[in-house]
Amino acid sequence: MSLPVALQLYSVRTELKQDFYGVLEQVKAMGYDGVEFAGLMGENPEKVKKALGSLGLTALSAHVPLADFLADTTGVLKELKQLGVQYAVVPYLPPQRRPNGGDFEETIRQIRQVGEAVASSGLMLLYHNHDFEFVKIDGQYALDMLYDAIPASLLQTELDTCWVRVGGEDPVAYLKKYTGRAPVVHIKDYVGEKSENMYELIGIQSKANPRDNVKHFAFRSVGAGIQDVPSILKACVDANAGWIIVEQDNPTEGMDALSCAKASIDYLKQITY
Repeated sequence: MSLPVALQLYSVRTELKQDFYGVLEQVKAMGYDGVEFAGLMGENPEKVKKALGSLGLTALSAHVPLADFLADTTGVLKELKQLGVQYAVVPYLPPQRRPNGGDFEETIRQIRQVGEAVASSGLMLLYHNHDFEFVKIDGQYALDMLYDAIPASLLQTELDTCWVRVGGEDPVAYLKKYTGRAPVVHIKDYVGEKSENMYELIGIQSKANPRDNVKHFAFRSVGAGIQDVPSILKACVDANAGWIIVEQDNPTEGMDALSCAKASIDYLKQITY
């Protein structure tokens, strides 16, 4: 069995700014079944939906910052409905909203509030994790606390298998843990080890000394890193996932983002699971 594969368009964000619709054509030509958005680069959502329909690409989901949801819930949901996505996704928490950065219970309350609005609109809210949710509060990971506090009818998982492993846990075990609550899974590969400055790879500065990176952390195309991808894919099926999403935050050194995206889908096409 194989699952349909989408590309998180953040992976090719630079190329999208240069030729939005041309990149969508290339994504389809590579063999992807759908896309996940991380902003529309100023494009009209209805025009984008029409283009995807013409190409035969599914508008699967869209990453929307929690602050944007809270500032204009109605406007965000209107755009998502125009775009035609099935899922809205909280993609990331700024430091002040994280477990060790502020009032995490308030963050949970706000995510629940957004989940209620999203569900009322006929969509489903997902939460995309990083590694910073793998800190324990009263003996429980913050990520699990979030999912325990909000019912599955209002919030589902978008487990990022790279960040689960960087956080110190087994992606396969976490997929099993959330069987039936993991409709969409991020398949992401990497090399190296967790470091204080690894978020600089996605534009977030740190005060860490680069020389502290004994084993340099870097993203890789799927199958070119340290992840046990075949086992993760089987776990996705066992967890009743409906889609997998390729995401590579930055291209492999010596390659461009589109080449990395093609390398990932080419690898996934040859895997039986």
